[in-house]
Amino acid sequence: MPRVNRVYLPGHAWHITHRCHKQEFLLKFERDRQRWLPWLFQAKKRYGLCVLNYIVTSNHIHLLVLDTQPDCLSRSMQLIAGRTAQEHNQRKHRKGAFWEDRYFATIVEMDAHLAKCLIYIDMNMIRAGVVSHPSQWEASGYNEIQHPAHRYRIIDRFMLKRLPGINTEESLKESHNEWVHTELQKDDWQRPPLWSQSFAVGRDVFVAEVRKQLAIRSENEGGDQASDNETKEACTSYKVDLPIEMRLLTDKNDDYVNIIS
Repeated sequence: MPRVNRVYLPGHAWHITHRCHKQEFLLKFERDRQRWLPWLFQAKKRYGLCVLNYIVTSNHIHLLVLDTQPDCLSRSMQLIAGRTAQEHNQRKHRKGAFWEDRYFATIVEMDAHLAKCLIYIDMNMIRAGVVSHPSQWEASGYNEIQHPAHRYRIIDRFMLKRLPGINTEESLKESHNEWVHTELQKDDWQRPPLWSQSFAVGRDVFVAEVRKQLAIRSENEGGDQASDNETKEACTSYKVDLPIEMRLLTDKNDDYVNIIS
């Protein structure tokens, strides 16, 4: 079976999921999860990565970022994944792959959908039944949004304040806390598949435009013949400076190309 494609469209918000190799619990200890964060900070410092939210779980990570400049995302993910894996394997005298070779990236429309993705990330460990509130999981962006550090800030609060209805520090904290509280009141915390299985999330017109751009890009780059939401490429590795990857849906999960109402 051919590997799913790697596509990059500039000027978008991205929800990124990256899993440990074979979904092993390689980040099960807090000290290991905390070692991922300095490299996220370095990606922000070196390449201008604009981080809106994040969480490090026991076997995968979530990132919500904005594409601010060329190659920012690809360089950032290469740095974070490569250095984290290298440090972990050296500390544990371990050999072999640390991450799945590709991360999954979904384009998110920069409106109310962005706020919903923000909360989807916050709720990750609640859905897993590990904690009862996002504040109880240290390796996440929730506490930084609510209680920003004086130094080594990762989350771009200026960009978060561009969300609908938010224009001050207090309104950011209050709205964020209210969104989480509303989510916690729900009886059903099942994991919505669209955030990790769709190529784009937004209004109908937004997703249609993304589909169109992907189809045009595929034709212009001379890729193998494929459907309008799938292109193919040769295999690559982290040792090469790669464009950001995005797994588009295959026939098996095509039902999850969903739009939030």
